[in-house]
Amino acid sequence: MRHREPHRIHRTGWLRAAVLGANDGIVSTASLVLGVAAAEASSQSIAIAGVAGLVAGAMSMAAGEYISVSSQADTERADLDRERNELAADPEREHAEMTAMYVARGLDHSLASAVTTQLMAHDALGAHSREELGLTDTMTARPLQAALASAGTFTVGALLPLLIVVAVPRSMIMWAVSGSALIFLALLGSLAAQAGGASVVTGAVRVTFWGALAMAVTAGVGRLFGIGF
Repeated sequence: MRHREPHRIHRTGWLRAAVLGANDGIVSTASLVLGVAAAEASSQSIAIAGVAGLVAGAMSMAAGEYISVSSQADTERADLDRERNELAADPEREHAEMTAMYVARGLDHSLASAVTTQLMAHDALGAHSREELGLTDTMTARPLQAALASAGTFTVGALLPLLIVVAVPRSMIMWAVSGSALIFLALLGSLAAQAGGASVVTGAVRVTFWGALAMAVTAGVGRLFGIGF
């Protein structure tokens, strides 16, 4: 009977990028709005600054994720090319190397050698990439996926505090944006933890704490430099 366990490790690539994007969207935009609002700017100026932050942040997230993950992908490809060359040049040595790995994990030498022989006969490069490099289809770097996930979730996250700016009077922007941002961050941390199978409370507290710290510091800077303008 076929049995599939509900593992979540396959989600790590897009989940990391998505959580990073949404968190950064909420925190950076809310912090920017609070900093400008603390400097006694008008509602229109606050909204313009928030929109500019959304566009710049989304593009920065997309570019940053794509470049970063592309560098990881380049390294993976270079290691695979090296492994492919080693297999072509000295397959016996590679066989012995993998056999030693299985022996170190608890198999006796004859069984380890037999397992290695069968795996290499089926897909030598795939077997060595998994065992030596730790590369699998699940963990392979995907630059475009990471870039789109980060940019998309950043935009969604940044829109949340901007909607508050538009919806409430100027006198309430500071309290409304900071309070709603903390709620959004707690929800984000909870959802991300649930998607990854981790503690919901820990995820919510962690995200909310650092978001609150960022907003407090930015608002303080805005208040400091806004005096006298």
